[in-house]
Amino acid sequence: MLYLILAILSSMLVTVVMRLSENRSRNGMTKLAVNYVMCAALSLAFSGRLTLFPRHEGLPLTLALGCLTGVLYLAGFVLLQWNIRRNGVVLPATFMKLGVIVPTVLAIIAFGEQPGLGQIIGLVLALAAIVLIQGGSKEETGSIAGLLILLLSGGSSDGMSKIFEELGAPALKDQYLLYTFGTALILCTVLCMVKKQRFTWQDALWGLALGIPNYFSARFLLLSLGSVPAVVAYPTFSVGTIVMVTAVGVLCFHERLTRRKWIALGVILAALILLNI
Repeated sequence: MLYLILAILSSMLVTVVMRLSENRSRNGMTKLAVNYVMCAALSLAFSGRLTLFPRHEGLPLTLALGCLTGVLYLAGFVLLQWNIRRNGVVLPATFMKLGVIVPTVLAIIAFGEQPGLGQIIGLVLALAAIVLIQGGSKEETGSIAGLLILLLSGGSSDGMSKIFEELGAPALKDQYLLYTFGTALILCTVLCMVKKQRFTWQDALWGLALGIPNYFSARFLLLSLGSVPAVVAYPTFSVGTIVMVTAVGVLCFHERLTRRKWIALGVILAALILLNI
């Protein structure tokens, strides 16, 4: 349970650092690139191996899953960064964690799991919450499309972790993270070159600050699955992060949520709990 608590704290810090850096970092893509440098360095350090490709029968699958997850991670971070500028920290963090719907559907289709009554009710509540938010004023819901895309991106990343958990080699979990963050770093660097973004020490410092909780969020969640059942870990991770980010957003950043959004947030929390009962 300690690893799960640490994963929640790290996930909350990722969103908070991104929020703090919005007006202090000029080159968002450069910041993300440095963030992935830190993540890749920590992955390599914790792997305990100097070689990038250790001899192991599970290496090809680990490499493939890591590269694909890296693409999804980068897409998720870019979308999260964009949504935070448009919607503050509360709603983007909520929708990203609501992406737990995606691995739930994946488990049903790919792994033949049958949804229980609680999961069915949770899916219905999740959809109802999205409709509830979309039903607000034009000013409140103008960026609902971006939030929905963020949901799919975050859910796809969670789905890849589920696939690695089911099919991957546990001994290569650190290599999996290394390939994930390494791929995201390469792609992010290419985007920086294409967009001709400058490198500044301010971007670098915020990127390093972002990379530490970003890495440990993924690492602690993987470690928590070794002692906490997935049906408990995933919803607790999602709900815990949403609650903490909401508290920080309201208390520290003075974000104001309409009554409709408070109701929708409560419905989403209930949906996340029911999805894995």
